[in-house]
Amino acid sequence: MGKIMAICISEKKGTQKSRIESANLIEEFGIEKDAHAGKWHRQVSLLSYETIEAFKARGAEVKDGAFGENLVVSGIDLIHLPVGTRLRSGEVLLEVTQIGKECHSHCEIYKKMGECIMPTNGIFTRVLHGGTLKAGDEINVCTE
Repeated sequence: MGKIMAICISEKKGTQKSRIESANLIEEFGIEKDAHAGKWHRQVSLLSYETIEAFKARGAEVKDGAFGENLVVSGIDLIHLPVGTRLRSGEVLLEVTQIGKECHSHCEIYKKMGECIMPTNGIFTRVLHGGTLKAGDEINVCTE
């Protein structure tokens, strides 16, 4: 069982995301008012809470959304989920479409720490069924 620790959005691409308490996810689009929403395969990004905490323990001063992640999730080994895996939180259904991503331009975190965790530890999903998510909601890997 996993838990949504934080939900983050940004109005413009290439900027850090800001934490919000709840979000409306739109089928085949993404999170309402997020710059990365749209008709493509990377509608919602997820990053592990545990990975972020380990990065902080090495001296990184980062807040939720600093890596461009939409959902910070605890209790699920995200990067080992195969593409096609589905995640459910309430009525929201997400499908994993990509594991990791290429970092074309080193972000401020990379410049300071020599590494950024989103390219190797982030996953991307598309929204198969929309609905509302709140920080603290349970999220689980579908086994059906």
